[in-house]
Amino acid sequence: MWRAVRPDTSRVWKNPEVLKRLSRYRSIIDGNHLAKYLLAKDIVCDVGLDATSHTLWKKHEQLSTEFKGYVESIDAGSERTSDLAAASTFLSLKIELALRILRDCHFCERRCGSDRSLDQKGWCKLGAASRVSSVFLHTGEEAPLVPSGTIFFSSCCLACAFCQNSDISTNPNSGRVVSARELAILAERLGEDGALNINYVGGDPVPNTHTIIGSLGYQSSNITQLWNSSMYGSSEGMSLIADLVDVWLPDFKYGNNECAERLSGVKNYFDIVSRNHLTAYNNGEVIIRHLVLPNHLECCTFPILEWVSRNLPDCMVNIMAQYRPEHRVLQNPDAFADISRRVSNVEMQKAFEKADELGICWEPVS
Repeated sequence: MWRAVRPDTSRVWKNPEVLKRLSRYRSIIDGNHLAKYLLAKDIVCDVGLDATSHTLWKKHEQLSTEFKGYVESIDAGSERTSDLAAASTFLSLKIELALRILRDCHFCERRCGSDRSLDQKGWCKLGAASRVSSVFLHTGEEAPLVPSGTIFFSSCCLACAFCQNSDISTNPNSGRVVSARELAILAERLGEDGALNINYVGGDPVPNTHTIIGSLGYQSSNITQLWNSSMYGSSEGMSLIADLVDVWLPDFKYGNNECAERLSGVKNYFDIVSRNHLTAYNNGEVIIRHLVLPNHLECCTFPILEWVSRNLPDCMVNIMAQYRPEHRVLQNPDAFADISRRVSNVEMQKAFEKADELGICWEPVS
């Protein structure tokens, strides 16, 4: 672990648009609100965790509704009502359901069904164990987020031809195995070193949902939980993390299903990812990352920005120019001729102009 020089982000927090869209996150930093995972430990689950999955999911649905009201009341100044003698809580219910998903794995929408609890490898090539490839204070994330306590997981749900982290996303054996307790220790240390948030990234956090949720049972710091993902998670997996994540940093890569299937090897991408963005938006504060691809303005960038303006009016979008040919694109540029070059300044300017036209807030996080 190394201690980063804390960057000066005072300017970004003077921007009223940033404060408007990230007000609860700012309040957690200032100690005026509590991270949601802490509050999830207050809600008693009165159903035994050995009950049927159907019973547990019904209880989860009920408690999720109650939890939203509880968070609002605590944010408004009410006293916490935790029961230290409770046998199980909303969080422990989520931990149990995550372990059950692991046995017939459908954390992502590939829904491969492997029993990863018995170390049968899923599509992601992971068994039960999660691997962390690196842990550090990141000062290169969006300005409101730094320094960000990033935890990079191995493996991924997508198979992007242009992956810039292919050394960890395609290699499930990279990094070291961590238990839920060990992951919590890493997160707590990041907070002690000055992180403003715990940033679960990769690869992708989705195949590691069980370990991440499990680690929250051991964490105790009032620090923002941040989900940095491709957002190809299943509806069930999303429902488990939706109550626990304070800030979402989701990728939105493609404006249609066809480009996604050809370039990332996934089906029904736009339907699934747009659904999950809505879930994130309804359960926290959101900064969307959109990586502009060369030759994909009309088919991807513009449709995404139009969808965001209609459906997620109060979130920010980081319109990114960092694309470069990597991984399989670099190995076989003829097969990926449309994305075999960097994005041009003209394309980026058109993307920014489209965002301005739609009234999307993008400048404060670029």
